Amino acid sequence: MSAPVVVIGSGVAGLSAALALAPLPVVLVTKTGALASGSTPWAQGGIAAALGAGDSPEMHLADTIAAGAGLTDPVVTSLLTRQGAVAVRDLIDRGLPFDRDGTGAPLLGREAAHSVDRIIHAQGDRTGRVVADWLAAAAQQADHITVLTDTLATDLVEADGRIAGVQIHGPEGWQVLPARAVVLASGGWGMVWRDTTNPAENTGDGLVMAARAGAMLADLEFMQFHPTALAVSDGSGARLPLLTEALRGAGAVLLDAAGTAFMAAEHPLADLAPRDVVARAVGQRIAAGEVVRLDLRPALKAKGVAGFPQVMEVCTAAGLDPWAEPVPITPAAHYAMGGVVTDPRGRTSRSGLWACGEVACTGVHGANRLASNSLLEGLVFARQVAADIRTTLSRPQVVSDTSLSAPVPVLVSPDTAAVQTVRAAMSQQAGLVRDAAGLTAAAAAIAAVPVRPLAADASSGAIRQAVESRNLLTIAGLITEAALRRRESRGAHWRRDYPEANPALARRLTQRLEEDGQSITAAAALSVVAT
Repeated sequence: MSAPVVVIGSGVAGLSAALALAPLPVVLVTKTGALASGSTPWAQGGIAAALGAGDSPEMHLADTIAAGAGLTDPVVTSLLTRQGAVAVRDLIDRGLPFDRDGTGAPLLGREAAHSVDRIIHAQGDRTGRVVADWLAAAAQQADHITVLTDTLATDLVEADGRIAGVQIHGPEGWQVLPARAVVLASGGWGMVWRDTTNPAENTGDGLVMAARAGAMLADLEFMQFHPTALAVSDGSGARLPLLTEALRGAGAVLLDAAGTAFMAAEHPLADLAPRDVVARAVGQRIAAGEVVRLDLRPALKAKGVAGFPQVMEVCTAAGLDPWAEPVPITPAAHYAMGGVVTDPRGRTSRSGLWACGEVACTGVHGANRLASNSLLEGLVFARQVAADIRTTLSRPQVVSDTSLSAPVPVLVSPDTAAVQTVRAAMSQQAGLVRDAAGLTAAAAAIAAVPVRPLAADASSGAIRQAVESRNLLTIAGLITEAALRRRESRGAHWRRDYPEANPALARRLTQRLEEDGQSITAAAALSVVAT
C-alpha cells in the first residue's frame, strides 16, 4: 500500500488534515480500533473563535498572548485567531451541529482568561465527541482517504536525506508505507504522568518518531495541568475524568476543606484565572492535606443538565451527586504546549515531515495554553499543512511500494511495573511544582528501568506495549532534561528553587536527540543537544 501522503493520527488534527488534502490520495494510520481517537473525543470545553458581536481576532490574540506567559509567538498566534474564526465558520456552514441560542446564532460561552464569551460548543460538554465523530464520518466517506486502524506507527524512514515513509506494525505484521509527505498528528503524551486526563493511547509516539529522526523539539518542560480532574483515582494510572472549565465559566466555584471559596485571594479573575494559576492553587492545598472540591450547582442551575451531560455521567459513574454536594477534584496532566518545532505551514526541521495538533510546537500556546485553543489549533494548522503539501506535491504521483524498505526493528520491553513507577515519579517530581533534586531523582528512576529483549514472535499487543513504554520513557527523559535547563518559573513550569521568571529565558529552548545504539529505551540512552 502506498500514497503520496501518510497521516499519522485520527484526532481533530489528523482527520482535518486528511480531509483537507483532497484530492491527493492519503493513507491515515491510527493505532486504535476506532477511527476517531486520542484526546479529541474527550474534549469538553469547546472551540475558541472570535465569532460574536464585540469580539475580534485581535482580542482573541491578546488573550492568548496574555495566557502564554511571555513565550507566545505573536505572528503565528495572529494566524491562529484570524484563520480560526474562518475554520469554525466553515464547519458551521458544512453542517457541524454546534449549539445555538434562541435566535439561531452560535451559542458562545466563557472560559478562564478569555475576556469575552467566545467558546462554541456542540451538545454542551460533548463538543470533542461530536466534532470527532463528524470528521470521522466525513473521512470514511472520502474517496481519497484509506484508513488503517489497529496499526501502530513506530518509526520514520529516511531516503536521500529526507523523510520518505513510515514503518508500521498492524494486522499484516511489519510494513513500510512510502510517502512523499508524512504528517504527524498523533497527539500528546499525558500518559507520561500517573495523574492525567488523557486516554491510554496518548503515549507520544509521533513525538518520539520525530525525535529519533533528528527533528527539532521545543518547550517540552511545559505540560498544562488541568486544575479540575475528578479525584477518583484507583491507583491504576488510568485517565481521570475531566470536569470542564466551562463549569467555572458558568459559575461553578472551587472550595477549600472548610468549604470556603479561595480563588479570589489568588488572582483577580478568581475561578477564571489562567489554568496554571488555578492548578497551583489547588495543588498547594492538596499537598497540605486538604480535599479541594468544586461546587457545580451554580453552573448546573445556570445551564441545566443538558449543558453538561458528560460531566453528569462521570459524576454518576463515580457515585457522586453534584446536585447534593461539591465533588472532589485534583490537577492532572492535560495538554502539552511543546512538541515538534514547526513553522506556520506545519513544516518541521526535517524535509518531507509536517506536524500539526498537539504533537507540534507552533508557538501559539507559549508557556500556558489558553482554554479551548487546542481544538482550534488542530483545525487551523491541519489546513495550513494540507495547503503546503498540495503546493509541494503539485504533481501528485503514487509512490511505488517497492521503492522503500526498512529492517524489522529489534525491540526491548521495559519492565511494566518500573514504567508505572516512573509515571508516579513524574507526577510527584516533574508535575505542578518542581525542583532540581526532584527532577534529578525522576531522571534517575527513568534511567534505572530494566529492559528485556522482546521475542521475535511477540504478539501485536506485546509489540505495542514495548514501543509505547519506550516512547514514554524517552519523553520522560526529555522532559526532565528540559525542566532542569529552564531555571525559572514561567507558565505551567514552576520551580520552587527558581520561583521567579527570568527575563533572559523568555525564549524557546530547543532539543534534539542523538541515538546511542539501535534502540532508545531509557534516558540513559539519550544525548540531549541544547541548541
